[in-house]
Amino acid sequence: MTPQLQQAIRLLQLSTLELQAEVQGVLESNPMLEQDDGDTQESRETEANNDQRDASSSKDDSPLTDTSDDTIPDELPVDSTWEDIYDTGITSFSAPGTDDKRDIFETLTARAEGLHEHLYWQLGLASMSETDRIIANNIIDAIDDDGYLTQKLEEILRNMPEHLEAELDEIEAVLHRVQQFDPVGIGARDLRENLELQLGQYEPDTPWLKEARIILRDHFKLLGNRDYNQLSRRMGLPKDDLQHVLHLIQSLNPRPGTKFNNTEPEYIVPDVFVSKDKGLWRVELNTDAIPKLRINTLYANMVKRANNSKDNTYLRDNLQEARWFLKSLQSRHETLLKVANSIVTRQRKFFDYGEEAMKPMVLRSIAEEVEMHESTISRVTTRKFMHTPRGIYEFKYFFSSHVNTETGGECSATAIRAIIKKLVAAENPVKPLSDNKMANILAEQGIRVARRTIAKYRESLSISPSNERKRLA
Repeated sequence: MTPQLQQAIRLLQLSTLELQAEVQGVLESNPMLEQDDGDTQESRETEANNDQRDASSSKDDSPLTDTSDDTIPDELPVDSTWEDIYDTGITSFSAPGTDDKRDIFETLTARAEGLHEHLYWQLGLASMSETDRIIANNIIDAIDDDGYLTQKLEEILRNMPEHLEAELDEIEAVLHRVQQFDPVGIGARDLRENLELQLGQYEPDTPWLKEARIILRDHFKLLGNRDYNQLSRRMGLPKDDLQHVLHLIQSLNPRPGTKFNNTEPEYIVPDVFVSKDKGLWRVELNTDAIPKLRINTLYANMVKRANNSKDNTYLRDNLQEARWFLKSLQSRHETLLKVANSIVTRQRKFFDYGEEAMKPMVLRSIAEEVEMHESTISRVTTRKFMHTPRGIYEFKYFFSSHVNTETGGECSATAIRAIIKKLVAAENPVKPLSDNKMANILAEQGIRVARRTIAKYRESLSISPSNERKRLA
């Protein structure tokens, strides 16, 4: 591939935030580019006048004219890069700790405290012997991100240093110390122990606390199976009282470690806006997210075709790269807008009526309409977002497989998932809909879907099976 094609493809697959970072890097490395302050027309006229003056001076000094040309060629040699053709003078940033002269705070990003860091911090404040501290370190190492102890105490004992003569009861004693750390329920070996640890933090006079402890201790299996009728008989509680006990248990956190999830936040900047104007859906680029660049006329004026000096060659090569970069940016914006328009046109019913009206669509459909390759459409639709009156969606959201209906039509998988979500939201919690029942309801609407397909779509929506959705009246 030619360098300009490589660059165009690379820019096309970047998200908006990544593109902004790429543009900032090019601005720092290429003196010929500058941010556009809005005086675009004047800068274009100035550049055009400069080009005319350069052309006339080139004619006057024809004996000194060199063979290089700063116009953009149609194609550059394939399988090459910019550095192979032009001396751009671009240098990459060095790794921290080398010759990078930037402020260290420029290279650091904020990071939330993780679960293990929080536990180690509390361990540092705890008063215990050196042996117990080593045991506690091994216990904390064996705690997963959800807050559960993943190793048996015997295994932790075997992994202790040989010079420490620890016993199993010492390991368990230190575990009880760690289980007193924040968050409550940390270090539990199973769900029941986790919930019991959390109930242990309540005041003794808390309503329904005694009954909740009895259920966890003696009837945990019935609770897990949601057999509320049997649970009510075993506890000797009417359903109204049992509902209060269950509410207390359900208020506990089954995964206490997740509150320290230190995943880096992902910020979304929409690439296009979709709005309805006079009954028609229109698409426009997010101009605030589009980098506004132009050629620096001051430096461009310094480029002289008749001068073969090293400085002039450097400026000429950077000017060439800057023009190609601007051309690649423009191509990216045009392709993005073309694909977005095609998606909105095909999914017009979705914007009018919602997910249940989504039409099945594949990459090939858009590729044929805009006369591009499927791989190009895939790049355009990945990590590109559309701001609509119904919310912000990734372009890929509008692509889904289809299911044939009895009338010979097609229904998209997204529409089926929306119907399942609607059915579950409206079901009777005492007698929730089974996968087979939902398949029958869809069949009545002319959409024949197998029960296992319903189960797959339900799981993709993070909806529990019917027996786990069952509630008391």
